[in-house]
Amino acid sequence: MGRKLLSILYMVTIYGMEKTTVYLNKGDYRRLKALAKEAGRPVAELIREAVAEYAARHGAAVRPSSIGVGRSGRGDLSECAEDLLGGMGGGEDR
Repeated sequence: MGRKLLSILYMVTIYGMEKTTVYLNKGDYRRLKALAKEAGRPVAELIREAVAEYAARHGAAVRPSSIGVGRSGRGDLSECAEDLLGGMGGGEDR
């Protein structure tokens, strides 16, 4: 494989990821390497998968920052929506 192609593949692989260092005890690292070899996958891929699964199980769901932006402050909005919207969308031509 050409050097340029390898460099492009490397960039595609790491796009959108943050680099970090993880220290593991020797026994865990040996087991992880054996699992990776058995699965035919890189150790880093197994670590990313494990972190993603842990975060999904234990972390709060990330909500889009746009949720609540249009908050009216009225507790009765759903009950009086028709009155508040009266006359809107009455079919008048523009």
